Amino acid sequence: MDPDDLERRATPAGLAPLLAAMWHERHGDWARAHEVAQADDSREGAWVHAYLHRQEGDLANADYWYHRAGRRRSDLLPAAEWEQIVRAL
Repeated sequence: MDPDDLERRATPAGLAPLLAAMWHERHGDWARAHEVAQADDSREGAWVHAYLHRQEGDLANADYWYHRAGRRRSDLLPAAEWEQIVRAL
């Protein structure tokens, strides 16, 4: 994805930070999504963080964050887990 294209896409106003992280991930900006998730020390933040590392393919790191979230790695397809997280947030 063209970085200039990402800059033209503004995060929708009023999104809570973790929802913004999920928005960034969905729009191809994994690094920004990770930055936001990493700044949140809650269980929900750990869940988003875990999901992001799962998407990245770093399953050992993902499992660490799933553990911090009090969860196990999801058996859902990533798109379904994305939906689950967004609905929960």
